[in-house]
Amino acid sequence: MSRLQHELESALDAVMTDLHGAVTALGEALAAEREALVNADAAALDRAGARKQALMQQLEQLDAERLQLVKLEPAAAVRVEPRWNQVLDLLRRCHELNQRNGSLVSQRLAQVRQALAVLTGQGGDAKAVYGPGGELHTALRSHHLASA
Repeated sequence: MSRLQHELESALDAVMTDLHGAVTALGEALAAEREALVNADAAALDRAGARKQALMQQLEQLDAERLQLVKLEPAAAVRVEPRWNQVLDLLRRCHELNQRNGSLVSQRLAQVRQALAVLTGQGGDAKAVYGPGGELHTALRSHHLASA
């Protein structure tokens, strides 16, 4: 093995280690995001979101490095394939966690919209009626139709 091949393999090993660490940290950030969502902690949610975004950028950079190194040393790709499969499994788990967090956000958003609709009198179970000028009105409250 030439010195260049050895250096390329060492660089690929380092990138794989960094990838594994970044994906593990992403899982932790997603767990922190979930906890912040459950506790309605806006500050913690902001921190988790910023961490998640930084880790995603790091993962993109590391994957670009991995691809470049694999191009330069294709035989090394076979050697690190089991580690790459571990990274992919962790990424799938992160995807599931992110989907679960997104579902929670959607539920909370629907609850907030429903509460706002009730507060503003524009609820989803409102009855649509036509006004005296023919325009469509949605009202939750009763209106006087005539006065005596």
